[in-house]
Amino acid sequence: MSISLPALFSRGLQDASKAFNQSAFEQSTQDLIQSSLVDLKSLSARIVGLSLFSPNEILEDISTRDLMYLLVPYALAEVQGRVRSEGPDERIAFLVQSQKYLNTFISNLENYEIVPENERTLHAQDPAKIKDASSRRDLKIKQYQREKDLRARIETIRKRRGQLPVDGETEFDLISSLLPKKLEGGAEEEEEDEESDDILRETILLLLRLCYAQAASQLLSLAQELELLQNAPRMPPPPPSRPENDRRGKERAAEGDMWKLDAPSPRGGPDGKGPLLDPSGKPLRPFTILPSGSSDRARLAAQVFGPGYRLPTMSIDEYLQIEQERGNILTGGGPGSENALTESEQLALDAEMDGSKDGAEKEEMKRLKDENWAQFTDENPRGAGNTMNRG
Repeated sequence: MSISLPALFSRGLQDASKAFNQSAFEQSTQDLIQSSLVDLKSLSARIVGLSLFSPNEILEDISTRDLMYLLVPYALAEVQGRVRSEGPDERIAFLVQSQKYLNTFISNLENYEIVPENERTLHAQDPAKIKDASSRRDLKIKQYQREKDLRARIETIRKRRGQLPVDGETEFDLISSLLPKKLEGGAEEEEEDEESDDILRETILLLLRLCYAQAASQLLSLAQELELLQNAPRMPPPPPSRPENDRRGKERAAEGDMWKLDAPSPRGGPDGKGPLLDPSGKPLRPFTILPSGSSDRARLAAQVFGPGYRLPTMSIDEYLQIEQERGNILTGGGPGSENALTESEQLALDAEMDGSKDGAEKEEMKRLKDENWAQFTDENPRGAGNTMNRG
């Protein structure tokens, strides 16, 4: 029995989500990735065979449920990037394949004009090519704010549909949540009315725009990694060994062990599980200081290539909010402040309000201010405080 397109897509996304939350060094993770790739590639082939999308169509011609399958190349690129490679050449091949998937996804969205022109222009810019640090930072902030706005709008609509986000939810889980679910009889659920279909369509279109922004950023990262791998020096392959060389190497190793001052210590106990040290502190059998669990080793290995600096503990918005509360951000200024009245001009204007209580008070304040200024100028003639450059 042939599996339906939503079920096949959902199964591939579930395997990808499980693999995303596990270490890529584990064989079980790679098995999930390969299973997801098989399902997604089979789904992509069936979509092409059914001709769900045609260059002669426009966005309004595509049904709401078929819109979800525009995300298949994006999911393929994300899963392909998690495949473990055995060497630089194989890694380059995987990166090139991921680039093809992402370019297909972006091209489809641009052909159907799903992404507005201003967003396409924003995400087409590469921050690394901007020399001015301030402009580069502003571009990154704008791109981040756009993605944040799209994600917030998606979450708002999902709450209206009764789908509350859960902790640890990945992009694959978000895509899978918008697919039709199977009912008890094996049939797929249908939208109740036209309003529900409109809400679902709006959510899918926002998700496509969000994935478009992430795909554009991912393409820039892939291009940088490809450039590094292609320009990296290649290690020459080891020369083939000959039987006489192996025999001589073993003889030299045995001779070297014979002339060592400290002969290899016997393993502790007959099964090698005895005490680690003898009474004098000499090791009796090999042992490791690092954890022996594969998950711990993978975690420590992943930290080797981590950043050499502390990662940020708050977002840009949170930092700016704290700085504003501390009073470190200046406000005002600009043309509005330049055109505003000064304190003296405003006081003179208010004093002209004849016949009112406020006008009388302002007039009295203006009179006192003028008297104080006159007294000050009498006591401090012009130039009295300038004692510099006097012959």
